[in-house]
Amino acid sequence: MKNLFQHFFFLISISISFCAKAQNDSAAKVHHIAIFAPLYLDSAFDETGSYRYDKNFPKFLNPGLEFYEGAELAIDSLQQEGVPLEFTLYDTKSTKKTIAQILQSEEFQNIDLIIGHVSTLELRQLASAAAHKNIPFINANFPNDGNITKNQNLVILNSTVKTHCEGIYKYLQRNFATQSIVVFTRKGVMEDRLKNYFLDIEKNTASVPLKMKFITLEKGYDQKQLKPYFREDVQNIFVLASLDEAFAKDFCFQLSPLAKTFKTTVIGMPTWDNISDFSQPLYNGLEIMYTTPFYINQNDSLVTHIQQYFKTNFYMRPSDMVFRGFETIYRFAKLLQEHGNNITTNIGEKKFNVFNNFDIEPVYLNKQNTSPDYFENKKLYFIKKVDGNVSTVN
Repeated sequence: MKNLFQHFFFLISISISFCAKAQNDSAAKVHHIAIFAPLYLDSAFDETGSYRYDKNFPKFLNPGLEFYEGAELAIDSLQQEGVPLEFTLYDTKSTKKTIAQILQSEEFQNIDLIIGHVSTLELRQLASAAAHKNIPFINANFPNDGNITKNQNLVILNSTVKTHCEGIYKYLQRNFATQSIVVFTRKGVMEDRLKNYFLDIEKNTASVPLKMKFITLEKGYDQKQLKPYFREDVQNIFVLASLDEAFAKDFCFQLSPLAKTFKTTVIGMPTWDNISDFSQPLYNGLEIMYTTPFYINQNDSLVTHIQQYFKTNFYMRPSDMVFRGFETIYRFAKLLQEHGNNITTNIGEKKFNVFNNFDIEPVYLNKQNTSPDYFENKKLYFIKKVDGNVSTVN
């Protein structure tokens, strides 16, 4: 943990060292990349530069730092390859310089590519700046379009909920086209939105629509209310249309005893990736599935190498956000190197993938539009958990 503290302190001057080293490595055209991440440096250090939290490391510091750690590894790899790029790191939580001030600064005017770990407000600010400069903005983490339209410079890597619903629907069409599908939900604004996504997909599908039945569960429901929807002669397919993790755990808890008698698959939302409880014996017998745009194969040699690096240097395991930072920086930096000012028109090119096979496609929110509203990663992995075992399915 001491090494991790030292690594965190190093962030104070890291943007300068990235720039200087990259410039000295090559006389070729140097492209400029801005990386935005929530580092909270001003919150973590007082005016004298002393760390405020003694030996503690507050959780709110983790996502931005982990993203940066992955970015740093990618930058090291790019520099070893001799790629002529310049990187500048910006703290989105800085109290000394706002994002608006950064976007107006002289140094930012030379930026060719923006990559960010962002919130809703930051998404809109950076997307607007990208549109104004006509350069790509890669939103690495936020699974939402922020109501942004007509901005073909915005790229969403963490697929929106609507895309997850589309992916689930297509999966069910491929594998259970003739079977009745029961979609359980509950009262709620987000739940209504998910239901409407499925209904819209059903209305516009070019294939045979699924036989979907929607059931709204009331508070206090139990196995007695669920049992009538089970059949003994088929694989029972249930979808839970809710992002609430507590609701998901309770729903699967209620299904689990019944799954010991009836073959059952329950498909949930991307938030299920955060539920470690599903590996517990409590859920044995139930086939649990969910979608995610990010899957880290533990058998991948680069994954193993990074895990060993963290174990040796920080005495800890890297989080998923470390891998996210690495692959985002590496992939799009390589695309910028290859295409230069033409990167926007080549943003969906299927090259330089690292851990995930991104499928970046244009999104048209209005069928009458002649240009995309934004670009989005449409590649989803289906994760299956059965009796503690985890695998991917097609």
